[in-house]
Amino acid sequence: MLSLVSFVIVLSILVIVHEFGHFIVAKKMGVRVEKFSIGFGPEITGVTKAETRYSISLIPLGGYVKLAGETSAEGVKGEKWEYLSRTVGERVRIIFAGPLLNYILAFLIFSFVFMVGSPTLTAKIGKVMPGYPAESAGLKTGDRILNINGKDVAYWEDVTKIIHTNKNPEMKLLVERDGEQVSLIAMPKSQDMKTIFGSKKNISIIGIAPSDEVVYVKYGFLKSIYMGAEKLWMLTYITCRALWASITGSIPIKESMTGPIGIFYITGQAAKLGLVYLLQLMGVLSASLAIFNLLPVPVLDGGHILFLMIEKVRRKPVSLKIQENITQAGMGLLIVLMVFVFYNDFMRFGIFEKIVHLWKK
Repeated sequence: MLSLVSFVIVLSILVIVHEFGHFIVAKKMGVRVEKFSIGFGPEITGVTKAETRYSISLIPLGGYVKLAGETSAEGVKGEKWEYLSRTVGERVRIIFAGPLLNYILAFLIFSFVFMVGSPTLTAKIGKVMPGYPAESAGLKTGDRILNINGKDVAYWEDVTKIIHTNKNPEMKLLVERDGEQVSLIAMPKSQDMKTIFGSKKNISIIGIAPSDEVVYVKYGFLKSIYMGAEKLWMLTYITCRALWASITGSIPIKESMTGPIGIFYITGQAAKLGLVYLLQLMGVLSASLAIFNLLPVPVLDGGHILFLMIEKVRRKPVSLKIQENITQAGMGLLIVLMVFVFYNDFMRFGIFEKIVHLWKK
């Protein structure tokens, strides 16, 4: 139940923010909004205010805003309140506003988390791998690393950064054990590691893993704003690199994508850990939604923007027939992708096995 509630709340917030972006910019430009729907399919409930119908629909996997004069089939009369009567630049701003608001939401969430306390693993060792340099050096489970090669460390992120980039044949460690400080020397070894982008990278390792000890690190207002922007930029870079790696085949698509089922499971796990973890996940999903929606694929916001850019260059719209054919092809591609992602999530989370188990019962 916690997974279901948290999933619905997170997805609803992301959809509302996205569609509100389209909605508010269209309203400010004087374009009439006929419908603002959370979800697709038959309407469950709704209310009409002014010229807009606000509704909640049956399928909670998205939402949409219906603008007046959105297609030529509606018989556009050239009125200012009709979408197609506005300039290319104005229509681009209406479409771009959805992803932009998701991006801004991610930035605000990340900044807020840094202000209230970002969950961070400490430098306490949770496991020493047998046969690795750490074991030979005398490191033990429960040791708290204080210093590596003269550099003080407090969090596991600091530990891994120093160890992985180490170029020295030996590594000096200062650890705290049973209230006392102990100096040790480890002889790190090199190992090729596969990055999230599918390429190989040579790193130094000593064979240790973190404990589950977490502290909440708080920062000041300006520092939090800066770190929120930095995290969003890094997430954007990683997401774009991963998308390109998937397209080029450097990493399998099944390893780089997840669908509603995967998000359902991940959201449930984050909710069990606490509100801060759930907020961090929401920020990641919001930024990912913004980036994904801007891909130049028909039926996505990026696809609509691409058509408008072509219209700007040609000084006339792409023919309705061509738009329909490309949109249908894009929709077909997305359906195939969604089927693949659903199947992959079913396999990844063992849902088929669970269904069979329940059936036998």
